[in-house]
Amino acid sequence: MNNTKGYAAQSATDPLGPFSFNRRDVRPHDVQIDILYCGVCHSDIHQVRNEWGGSMYPMVPGHEIVGRVVKIGDHVSKFKIGDLVGVGCFVDSCRECPECKAGLEQYCDKGMSPTYNGYEQDGKTPTYGGYSTQVVVDENYTLSVSPKLPLEGVAPLLCAGITTYSPFRHWKVGKGHKLGVLGLGGLGHMAVKLGASLGAEVTMLSSSRSKEADAKRLGAHHFELTSDPGVFKKLAKSFDFVIDTVSAPHDVEPYLSTLRTDGVFILVGLPTEPLQVPGFSIVPKRRSVAGSMIGGIQETQEMLDYCAEHGITSDVEVIPIQQINEAYERMIKGQVKYRFVIDIASLKSEG
Repeated sequence: MNNTKGYAAQSATDPLGPFSFNRRDVRPHDVQIDILYCGVCHSDIHQVRNEWGGSMYPMVPGHEIVGRVVKIGDHVSKFKIGDLVGVGCFVDSCRECPECKAGLEQYCDKGMSPTYNGYEQDGKTPTYGGYSTQVVVDENYTLSVSPKLPLEGVAPLLCAGITTYSPFRHWKVGKGHKLGVLGLGGLGHMAVKLGASLGAEVTMLSSSRSKEADAKRLGAHHFELTSDPGVFKKLAKSFDFVIDTVSAPHDVEPYLSTLRTDGVFILVGLPTEPLQVPGFSIVPKRRSVAGSMIGGIQETQEMLDYCAEHGITSDVEVIPIQQINEAYERMIKGQVKYRFVIDIASLKSEG
């Protein structure tokens, strides 16, 4: 077994703190990864604090992992020692259901194995995430990372990047489309960057005028202040797509009115309260309300390659792991542009 240093929550009310645990030995198809950076996702907070229910403790969060291969199994063919690699939101799936065979492992019928707060496919071995010094993952669930981009900015692509890229690819968002982006946080800023890069005309929808300059710097063509009572009348039937990246409870009805006939409202944020979707907001214009969750392995690799080719990374603030609890509070208050990333060297040097 591989002794590993990490940071864990011992309960829903405890702060994260040092935690030692064992990773499995490298199996024939495994790669052992020395973790360099790990992004901090808002879903880490939801799960650490058991806001979605079903959390398991002790919990080592982190599913935006970038590192370097330091050991490989005897049958590994996709990677060699020294390769830069990434690990996203899941580390295995059943591999046999129609979804897995279609490259949609994130929708595995049996249930994919999340990178943390879940179980391996045996249903009994808990998974621990990337707030740690190393991880051991099957090569088929490991991603190749280009050295062209700063690794700290690549880490959040493993969740925030693919969470927005996947629905854009699914609905073929691109040139000729008008896209509204609701919320300028970790997901929203990637939606702006990727939507603009794919050729869509992007409008940032925000209740805060202070977000306008940054939205346009990130690639938004327009900015609309949703706290203005007249804005939704102005925007009626404007967009082909609206992507909702907000994780806090909010009213979606006004945004549905901004969709054209056959427009799609894409939910990628996960509010803790149910959405209210009045029938008269969608039926008369054949609008759709849809959800989307990350991407499969092949699509995530495609996204990483696309971002490397087009020079796209997340805007990040790098922190030592010792500041993780403070970072959670700042994230809740929206005090980060736009993703915290942990420099795991700070954990490796901890006594």
